[in-house]
Amino acid sequence: LDVKAGSGAFMKGLDDARGLARTLVDLGTDAGVHTVALVTDMSTPLGLVVGNAVEVRESLDVLAGGGPPDVVELTLALAREMLTAVGREDVDPADRLADGTAMDVWRRMIAAQGGDADAPLPQAKHHHVVAAPESGMLRRLDALAVGTAAWRLGAGRARKEDPVQAGAGVVLHAKPGDRVEAGQPLMTLFSDDSARFARAEQSLDGGYDIGERGDFSTTPLVLDRLA
Repeated sequence: LDVKAGSGAFMKGLDDARGLARTLVDLGTDAGVHTVALVTDMSTPLGLVVGNAVEVRESLDVLAGGGPPDVVELTLALAREMLTAVGREDVDPADRLADGTAMDVWRRMIAAQGGDADAPLPQAKHHHVVAAPESGMLRRLDALAVGTAAWRLGAGRARKEDPVQAGAGVVLHAKPGDRVEAGQPLMTLFSDDSARFARAEQSLDGGYDIGERGDFSTTPLVLDRLA
């Protein structure tokens, strides 16, 4: 299990996330299922995209042996836990990404369900670039702010009957710790409805901080493991 902690998670505090993870592990164990939970950081967005089709595309990049380092790190951590659970510690999932085996399995899964692994993913009709207002280090990028922006662009629902725009979302051009220059693209917003861009940008107000490096430090991706 991957239990998130941080601003973009259901459980914001680490102790609360640990408590949820403990409950889930105990429930699985009581049901006779070997269960392990990793508590992972969601104070800043994972990867470089937030949305539906854009996240599928990023996942395919990982399956092809590429993708953002943090997504690869978490993917491998979860895969190693599952392999250990079935006694296959001898298998390195990183090798399966590198040699194309993981992608081959994904394509077979799509074919087995009557799908087309080469079908194009949905793309939004409109895009809007959010530029860095000043030069410096991107010290903070809040997961909740970016997630709310993606929701306002149409990537999520407020009510169960609301439609979802598969191509809507946010593409990040910088991560915390990166140097940015004033005027360069910080992120790009995507939506089928250009009228949504203004409200999406409002949700980003105060959602990031650019300045001098100062006491900037990164948070480990995997915060705890419960079994």
